[in-house]
Amino acid sequence: MGENDDLLAPSIDPSKRKIAVRSVKATNDGGTHTVSHVRDFPPVESDEPDTLGGTNRAPSPLEMALVSLVSCDGAIIHGVAKAMGFQYSGVEFDCSGQIDVRGPKGVKDVRPYFEKVDLTITVTTDEPNDRFHKLQRNVEFRCPVTNLFVAAGVEMNVDWVRRTTAAAGD
Repeated sequence: MGENDDLLAPSIDPSKRKIAVRSVKATNDGGTHTVSHVRDFPPVESDEPDTLGGTNRAPSPLEMALVSLVSCDGAIIHGVAKAMGFQYSGVEFDCSGQIDVRGPKGVKDVRPYFEKVDLTITVTTDEPNDRFHKLQRNVEFRCPVTNLFVAAGVEMNVDWVRRTTAAAGD
């Protein structure tokens, strides 16, 4: 069986290009604090910790990148599960990223973004292992943020855990 045999069929006509645009407007107070506006939602703030010269008023941009990663995985899990008829009652994420802070401080040949990301995705489900692995494969294939990290050469250590509903109640 080939690597792509367990991939679901696309839910869109693959022969017709369909472009979507995502937009953000933001302001910065002349420091490390930025307020971003997305559609009609309340503002999203980012800042740096005070240990890195920030005011510690909000998550850092790199922390927000990790928020984007787990949020995207959550949304894609939902879509793939729906397409598969995969039953689950929830997902928990535990995520951390490692960065050499010399990179954003301008040290040549040190990348200014994550070197590696460790992510544990715990899905509460009574689905069998083969369907759980199919869900996993399709989520990893489809998740835009995961694939951005992979394309950037970030070492992705992703551990998928299947927790049964009986174990979740303990």
